Amino acid sequence: MSWKKKFVGNWGRLGMKCKLSDICDFRKGKVDVSKLTLKTYISTENMLPNKGGITEANSLPTIQLTQEYKKGDVLVSNIRPYFKKIWRAKYDGGCSNDVLVFQGNSNIDGDFLYYVLANGDFFDYSMATSKGTKMPRGDKTSIMQYEVPVFDVDTQRKMKKRNNVVFSSKAPNKDSDCLYEVY
Repeated sequence: MSWKKKFVGNWGRLGMKCKLSDICDFRKGKVDVSKLTLKTYISTENMLPNKGGITEANSLPTIQLTQEYKKGDVLVSNIRPYFKKIWRAKYDGGCSNDVLVFQGNSNIDGDFLYYVLANGDFFDYSMATSKGTKMPRGDKTSIMQYEVPVFDVDTQRKMKKRNNVVFSSKAPNKDSDCLYEVY
């Protein structure tokens, strides 16, 4: 059951929804590739499908600067969203431009942002609004229009606590479609 179905009576009736752009932004900074290692560089190639996290990169890019990410950011592969490649950064590093880096604002718990983006509905939306057929890419403007439920930070943390237990028992895929169901 999706969060839209589960909570339509709770938050939808009260208008408690917002756009993804209200709770996070795309990180804009760059990092010098010479400061990266095979562990800290993320590309679509070393992101695992079905929310499986990452592996070590095979090589570093040959350019001087690349997109940066910071610990706590959520990285999502923007090529072929149906592969559901997502990872919450455990350290600072850099990534290819084919990886979207979401940086939560002060009104969002980082784990909650990860759960929202790891939800199957987000990937379905990303595919529905993507561009291209052979190798579809998520449309950044449309992605930021994705509607998410509004919960205060305390409620987000309660949901996170409950979902951390569910996620650990569902390894390795860590399917977050249960986020809104367990609350």
